[in-house]
Amino acid sequence: MRIWVRINITIRAMREFFIPTYRPERHYMRGPGPACARRGGHMVAR
Repeated sequence: MRIWVRINITIRAMREFFIPTYRPERHYMRGPGPACARRGGHMVAR
């Protein structure tokens, strides 16, 4: 039974290595938005 646990852990680790579940591009923030700039008085002119 212990061997199956080891095999399962190894398979999960390999799957996470090759196909990661965390995708940083989904959580990427570009910085404060225009509302934050208006509150702080730092308006950026374009």
